[in-house]
Amino acid sequence: MVQTSKNMAIIGSGLVGSLLAIYLKKQGHSVTVFDRRPDIRTVEFSGRSINLAMSNRGWRALRQVGLEETIKQIAIPMDKRAMHVVDKPMYFQPYGKEGEAIWSISRGILNRKMIDLAEKAGATFRFEEKVWDVNLPEAKIYTGESEKSEWKEYGFDMIFGCDGAFSRVRHKMQRRSRFDYSQHFIDVGYKELTIPPNEDGSHKLDKNSFHIWPRGKFMLIALPNLDGSFTCTLFLPFEGEVSFENINTEKDAKQFFKTYFPNVRKEIENLTSDFFKNPTSAMVTMKCYPWTYWNKVALVGDSAHAIVPFYGQGMNAGFEDIFVLNELIGKYGDNWDTIFEKYQEQRKPNADAIAELSYRNFMEMSSKTADPKFLLQKKIEKRFAEKHPDKWIPVYSRVTFSDRPYSEALEIGDRQEAIMKKIMELPDIEGEWDSEFVSQSILTLLSGN
Repeated sequence: MVQTSKNMAIIGSGLVGSLLAIYLKKQGHSVTVFDRRPDIRTVEFSGRSINLAMSNRGWRALRQVGLEETIKQIAIPMDKRAMHVVDKPMYFQPYGKEGEAIWSISRGILNRKMIDLAEKAGATFRFEEKVWDVNLPEAKIYTGESEKSEWKEYGFDMIFGCDGAFSRVRHKMQRRSRFDYSQHFIDVGYKELTIPPNEDGSHKLDKNSFHIWPRGKFMLIALPNLDGSFTCTLFLPFEGEVSFENINTEKDAKQFFKTYFPNVRKEIENLTSDFFKNPTSAMVTMKCYPWTYWNKVALVGDSAHAIVPFYGQGMNAGFEDIFVLNELIGKYGDNWDTIFEKYQEQRKPNADAIAELSYRNFMEMSSKTADPKFLLQKKIEKRFAEKHPDKWIPVYSRVTFSDRPYSEALEIGDRQEAIMKKIMELPDIEGEWDSEFVSQSILTLLSGN
C-alpha cells in the first residue's frame, strides 16, 4: 500500500534512528532527525563502545533497503568463539553450521556510514539540538540550549523516539496514566580497551573469531576491526574482591591483567593506559509499555527495550523493530492507529524474551563456558542437532541465525534445557555421551513419552 507523505521527526541519530530515517524516506515521507550530541562524523569516538555483532535479523533489515553489501564491506565475519581458559591452550567453538557467522563492526564506523546513507536518502539531520519537551497529542517537540533557555517549537505529523535507554521521548510518555516502566542495572560494569595491530597491520589474534576470556564473575572479550586492531571489553563487577573499585593504580591494573589474562600480557602497557583513560559504564535492562501514543508517537530500539549486550542482539533487535514496522506499513497503508497497535503487540513479547536471553547469556559466557559439564552438554546437543537437524536447533542458532521470533527461541530453549537436565543425569554420561542410547533418550523426551 502506498502511504500519504507525512512530516516526521526522529529523535536520536544512532544506528536505529539513522536506519529508520532511510526506511521512512523510501516510503516517501519528509524526515528530520534531531540529536543533542555533535555529529559523530566530526568527533573522536568516546571509548565507551562495545563492537557490534551483526547477525541475521540486522542483515535482513539492511537487505530490505539494499544496504547489506555496502555494510558488509566494513565488517569482519566471525564463525567461531576463541576460548582463552586458564591453564588450557586456546580452543575454538564454531557458532553454527558451515558458513554461518556473526559480523564484527565498529559502532562508530557503522553509525557514521548510516548517517551518510540517511542524508543521501534525503533525511535532514539537526545535530547539537537538544529536545527538552514533547507534546504527545500534537506531535510537537521543543528544543533549546538548556532546560531553562528559550525553546523553539517544531510541529510534526509523527515523532519516533530512537534516543536510547534514557530516552527523553519515553520520559514524557512515562508521565501518562497506566504506563508501565522498569529498569534493572546489573552489578557488572564495562570498560573499552584496545589491542593494536601488529606493525605490519595484521591482527595479533585470529581475526575471524569472537575472543572470550571467561573468568567466573568477570570476563574479557575481543572483536576484530578492519585496521588490524581488536576492540576489547572488560566486564567486571563494580564492587567486591576483584572489581573496578579495587583497581586504582597502574600497578593494580598491571597486576590484574598479569594474573587473570596472562596471554595478553604483551599488551599490558596498552591495556593499562586504556583502563584509566576510558570511562567505566553501567548496563541496564529497561522495559516499558505501551510503546506508542495514539497514532502520533512511537518508541523504537533501546528507548522501548534496552537490554544487556551479552547476546549481541541490541542493534539486531532495534533493526528488526524497523523491519516489522515497515511490513505493517506495507499492510495497513495510512492506518497509523493499526500500524502502531500491531507494532507494539508483535514486538513487546519478543523484546522481553531477548532481554531474558541476554541476561542468561552473561551467566553462560562468564562462568559456564569453562565448566566441563556445561561443555559436555553443549557437545551432546551439537551432535544430536547434526543427526536430527529437523528436531533440534540450538537456542543460540534460533536467536542468531534465524528470523523466527525471540519469544519462540526462549520457549523452545527452556524446553530443550529441561530435556538436557535429564540427559546429564544419565549414568556414565561422560562415557556414553555419543551413544545411540543417549540419542534415543533425547528423542523419547522430545516426543513427550
